[in-house]
Amino acid sequence: MKMELLKKIHNKSVIVGVIGLGYVGLPLAVEKAKAGFKTIGFDVQKEKVKLVNEGHNYIGDVVDSDLKKLVEAGMLSATTDFSFVKDVDFIAICVPTPLDKHQQPDISCVRDSAIEIAKHLKKETMVVLESTTYPGTTEELLKPILEEGSGLKCGVDFYLGFSPERVDPGNLIYKTKNTPKVVGAIGKDATEVIAAMYRAVLEGDVYEVSSPAVAEMEKILENTYRNVNIGLVNELAMLCNKMGISMWEVIDAAKTKPYGFQAFYPGPGLGGHCIPLDPYYLSWKAREYGFHTSMIESSMMINDKMPEYTVERAGKILNNHEKSLKNARVLVLGVAYKQDIDDYRESPAIRVIEELEKELALVDYYDPWIPQYRKDGRIMTGLKEISPEIIASYDLIIITTAHSNVNYAMVQANAKAIFDTKNVMKNIQPRDNIEVL
Repeated sequence: MKMELLKKIHNKSVIVGVIGLGYVGLPLAVEKAKAGFKTIGFDVQKEKVKLVNEGHNYIGDVVDSDLKKLVEAGMLSATTDFSFVKDVDFIAICVPTPLDKHQQPDISCVRDSAIEIAKHLKKETMVVLESTTYPGTTEELLKPILEEGSGLKCGVDFYLGFSPERVDPGNLIYKTKNTPKVVGAIGKDATEVIAAMYRAVLEGDVYEVSSPAVAEMEKILENTYRNVNIGLVNELAMLCNKMGISMWEVIDAAKTKPYGFQAFYPGPGLGGHCIPLDPYYLSWKAREYGFHTSMIESSMMINDKMPEYTVERAGKILNNHEKSLKNARVLVLGVAYKQDIDDYRESPAIRVIEELEKELALVDYYDPWIPQYRKDGRIMTGLKEISPEIIASYDLIIITTAHSNVNYAMVQANAKAIFDTKNVMKNIQPRDNIEVL
């Protein structure tokens, strides 16, 4: 089986299937197709499937013309019909893995995908999970479902592995194609052929590890590392505020050290799919072994409370202007979880808005990337534009996303008070009406 698959990879006769056409899946499907592998995208959302088949792109990290050309050339198509799994030789599972209302891993999409794949899985197929999850998912969840549902045996009839997605929306340097990839599979042969499949497509290095569990833990480490360090600077930012010290100046000074220090920055909380969620996956799994990840859980608590802390600080700023939060007109600038993207998954700005509303503030938002967002069944619509007159009509402006296409000089010149949680106005003068996190 190994030699036959390596031969098919070499002559690019492997047919690729990508389950989930979101921020991870669609860029991967496009890169597979660009590399010369006929690719089928699977998704339960009919609208996404329709857009792909019409050549219409909806993901920032995909070049519109690339998608259109691939679809027109017949190299990329999409479907909601999982029976086409029988036609593919390589399957990448790229579905959402959020937290449920109890802050526990919700792997229902992974489970459902595995059940559908198992119904149509044929011999000599490579199956790879890319969705972020807890260590053990590939071997403890996927393997039994695929074996029982298909009647095939892992390592004998098909190969199974884990290769964590490393998508950073909006990153202008590292995209799916040139970001190094980690691969861990069940058995050496599986690792070899799955790694070969990625090497045939990507420019970045492909690093092989001994098992799916190592690859799963590696992904958790990447993002927990960031969570812990951001928690550290968020806690120090709160202390520095009490001490009358600028945390931003402290970080600028510390990062002059050429070794042993990497700069992380405070903010109103953590957003995106991975950094706020991965530590919860790890701490949940750790409890199975009677182990508590105390350092990690402390950073999670600090980061989780940053939206509330942001609103507390906003209240103090308004007090200094003889206003209370109740009935104060507040404009939040930015609901994307990071600058210059249209992604608001787990955005702390949305939490800030919710906390402001709890205090009965009159809240609006402006985000040039996100004119509307949906939260708990509500559709929130932002301002279409901002002007000197609009800015002047608010009691407080809170900057929660550092978008580059906002005229911050105009905001400063017309605002009564500004709370800059991202230090995006650091070079704006004068600063009499600006307070930073």
